[in-house]
Amino acid sequence: MAPCLHKHKASSANATELRPARALLPAAPPVPPTAPTPVAEPPASLLPFPPEALPELPPGEPEFRCPERVMDLGLSEDHFARPVGLFLASDVQQLRQAIQECKEAILELPEHSEKQKDAVVRLVHLRLKLQELKDPNEDEPNIRVLLEHRFYKEKSKSVKQTCDKCNTIIWGLIQTWYTCTGCYYRCHSKCLNLISKPCVRSKVSHQAEYELSICPEAGLDSQDYRCAECRAPISLRGVPSEARQCDYTGQYYCSHCHWNDLAVIPARVVHNWDFEPRKVSRGSMRYLSLMVSRPVLRLREINPLLFNYVEELVEIRKLRQDILLMKPYFITCREAMAARLLLQLQDRQHFVENDEMYSVQDLLDTHSGRLGCSLAETHTLFAKHIKLDCERCQAKGFVCELCREGDVLFPFDSHTSVCADCSAVFHRDCYYDNSTTCPRCARLTLRKQSLFQEPCPDVDA
Repeated sequence: MAPCLHKHKASSANATELRPARALLPAAPPVPPTAPTPVAEPPASLLPFPPEALPELPPGEPEFRCPERVMDLGLSEDHFARPVGLFLASDVQQLRQAIQECKEAILELPEHSEKQKDAVVRLVHLRLKLQELKDPNEDEPNIRVLLEHRFYKEKSKSVKQTCDKCNTIIWGLIQTWYTCTGCYYRCHSKCLNLISKPCVRSKVSHQAEYELSICPEAGLDSQDYRCAECRAPISLRGVPSEARQCDYTGQYYCSHCHWNDLAVIPARVVHNWDFEPRKVSRGSMRYLSLMVSRPVLRLREINPLLFNYVEELVEIRKLRQDILLMKPYFITCREAMAARLLLQLQDRQHFVENDEMYSVQDLLDTHSGRLGCSLAETHTLFAKHIKLDCERCQAKGFVCELCREGDVLFPFDSHTSVCADCSAVFHRDCYYDNSTTCPRCARLTLRKQSLFQEPCPDVDA
């Protein structure tokens, strides 16, 4: 142990002798601690919202303001314009502030300008987002409202569906999914917040009309080589995504927005009487499904020559005209109102209102022959009530004033003619043989003249 101790002392002595050699080097001056460089706060005029709108940070946390919390409403392409509202606002108070700012911007913008229209659209989206963040007790727990969609939580676990957003299978046993009660849009619960297209039913309610040009194609260049719905890049070569054309709109879509669904195109029906299904996008498919029963087609104006080539349409038009002539009998008949005979056409209410408007479903059923058969049965039922079953309706018939022979006539009989002025009913042959004047019109004219004729003044007076 002694040698080790001696060795340790020797090493310590050597270390002591070397220390003065280090003192020969010039000593560096001490460096003072540097203070953190202050970050200049932006002026209040450049902030998109007042400073008090920022959430308070917990003590000890560094102050950091994320630019993503600012919403640029896109009211103009001037990037130096002041943005209005909050983009990723997470609470009700911030959304209400953004709505108020958007209202003020709408009032300041020029009337009927494009910027004002864009601001109104942003205001609608902000209100919808505010509705989503409200207390869930205000709405049903299984209902989600998003972009005018009203999603209902499905309870079926065995039905296999496909998500309209991500284009993948919905496994009902292990996944939660929703269906829009308006347009029947189906998606996973995780895909709800990714939906960017509003409900198609809103368009049907406000703008119920068809595109009546056959496949109005404008070309991929007019779409900037992007999907017409989701704006994803597409091309005819399939790189990066295949471009699929919708035969209804004429536009091109990606494979996520166009599933090669088949639908009858209204423009091809009214112009060519062509009922062959064509490939359409998902949005067009939902729109056509909601519009199929709406009577918005006035065939006499769109294609009046169609009645010259389609005999079924002529028969349908004659039956509809007869039903309109029967309607006054039912409105004034207690038995008919009690039996609710007019409800026989409750699925086609426009048949008891006019004879000009048609729906696509009417044309489909006319082409298949179902509408002609069902409408003929209804016509027979109505005529039986008026001519045989009801004495009050029989008493409202007509007798031909030209020949004064034959049975009681009604305006919907096939062998009769109706005067366009007084609605009197005659035998068709009698009416055309004596077409100079209508005896009822002549009698009514004489009666009016006698009523309005001034009395002769008294000579003695």
